[in-house]
Amino acid sequence: MNLIGTKWKPLILFHLLEGDLRSGVLQKKIPGISNKMFTQTVRELEKDGLVFRTVFPVVPPKVEYGLSKRGESLEDILRSLDTWGLNDCQD
Repeated sequence: MNLIGTKWKPLILFHLLEGDLRSGVLQKKIPGISNKMFTQTVRELEKDGLVFRTVFPVVPPKVEYGLSKRGESLEDILRSLDTWGLNDCQD
């Protein structure tokens, strides 16, 4: 729970199940997250080995995030949380 037990980490990880995403695209998929909190959260996820960051040497800068093997191992848990949340909203 120390690795994914915050408000934003599971959401970021869940969206990365779709595949690698550019930083701006990923942030837009998470309404309500500030730039500062997004940056802090993805840095923590990267430090913990759950995501990787690819920086492309272009102008303007292009950064993509993706799930590492360790992050991919959370897929069943993340999908179960999503299913539970959808069912809970319907009750």
